[in-house]
Amino acid sequence: MRMLPVTAALVLAILTIGAIEEKDISQEEVVVTVDSTNLRFSPQSVTVTEGDSVRFFWSGELLAHNAVSYDGLFDSGDASRNVDYSFKFEVGTNGTHEYLCEPHEEFGMTGTVFVEPLTIVEEESPDEDGGSGSLPAAGLLGTATMVFGAAIYPKKRD
Repeated sequence: MRMLPVTAALVLAILTIGAIEEKDISQEEVVVTVDSTNLRFSPQSVTVTEGDSVRFFWSGELLAHNAVSYDGLFDSGDASRNVDYSFKFEVGTNGTHEYLCEPHEEFGMTGTVFVEPLTIVEEESPDEDGGSGSLPAAGLLGTATMVFGAAIYPKKRD
């Protein structure tokens, strides 16, 4: 019975601290290569989220290739048989980005990167008096207070 006040105090402390939320902002990398025909990107279109990277990677290809966006956002450089180029799509680059292989555009060697906007969950803004407008833990806090009070209040004996 002596542990009840200690337990109640711990519960009360936990409730007043609140939940600590970790943000998992994992970044992904999508790899684009050259297919076996040597005149197509593989995959031809990819979808990423702002903050992710697209890596253009090929080695020992029969023909030299590059990846250049039509809008000038990225450019892997001069065409080469060996390319290892990554581009990170920063926040603000969402949309559709078409790109080409300069030496083989006339053969239809093009691709598309669809960049989805990064979704950011905003915290509730305080109301006029500086409060948050609600106390989500108030019910739990009240319950913990009552349990704590009941634990330390001496019991009546019959």
